[in-house]
Amino acid sequence: MIRFGKAAQTAISAMSLLAEVYDGGKTKLSSLEIADKRELPQPVVAKVLTIVSSLGLVDGTRGPGGGYWLKRPPEKISLLDIVEEFERQDSQIMCPFGPNWCGHGEPCPMHNSLVRIDTEWKTYLRDTKLSVFQKKAAKR
Repeated sequence: MIRFGKAAQTAISAMSLLAEVYDGGKTKLSSLEIADKRELPQPVVAKVLTIVSSLGLVDGTRGPGGGYWLKRPPEKISLLDIVEEFERQDSQIMCPFGPNWCGHGEPCPMHNSLVRIDTEWKTYLRDTKLSVFQKKAAKR
């Protein structure tokens, strides 16, 4: 499916669950609950939730009755908002023929296809909001 590093995958998985239960902050889920429901390691979930919290994407409280919730409505958070913190977003794709091929004369045979795919991928991440997970939860 989607190829991201473990932290980005975990962040999307955790935040997708928070989007599924989103009700403006009334429902809170602990990192352990999220880890259990998504079958993820709890320490990794806790770490990524701390990071996305520092970005203003989630909020949380400690103690009994505490947990995490989306700080903004799911339709206001894109996958790119999440991924860009965990994945390097190079402005240029490295040419498979080496760093001195494209940009120094004729582009390689794959250049135009790779640029198109990269542009489509970034557009997809920017345009896809966490609200898609609310729709999934509603169908269950």
